[in-house]
Amino acid sequence: MEHVLQKNSLKTTPARVAILGLFKKIHKPISAEDIVTKVSKEKIDQVTVYRTLHSFEKAKIIRRVDMRQDAVFYELADEHHHHVICTSCGEVEDFNFCIKEELEEKIISQSIKFSKIDDHSLELFSVCKPCIKNSKK
Repeated sequence: MEHVLQKNSLKTTPARVAILGLFKKIHKPISAEDIVTKVSKEKIDQVTVYRTLHSFEKAKIIRRVDMRQDAVFYELADEHHHHVICTSCGEVEDFNFCIKEELEEKIISQSIKFSKIDDHSLELFSVCKPCIKNSKK
């Protein structure tokens, strides 16, 4: 974990190591509030968590994920993937299929104001099979 911080010119501190370790342990998007709760037992305060998240996002170690909830969610930016999110229970499933190139070509060819796409995020929303099954009972 420390090599990730060093590679991004970030000082290795106990708080940064703990927060990065939490991301490595939890393989799904997590809210900033949940991070604060999980690292509070290590005596890491809320301000430090938010500053760390900001520096991690700026260094592209983590990225924001729009879960359509009243909280900001983050995940490691170590591999390119997208999500399907259950609108009933919040279950998240990753998928690796990406159509960025096809979309980018169409969008840029039709755009008046843009000539390239720098980054993208794709979250799809549905109801998962267990929630559908439970709603039929």
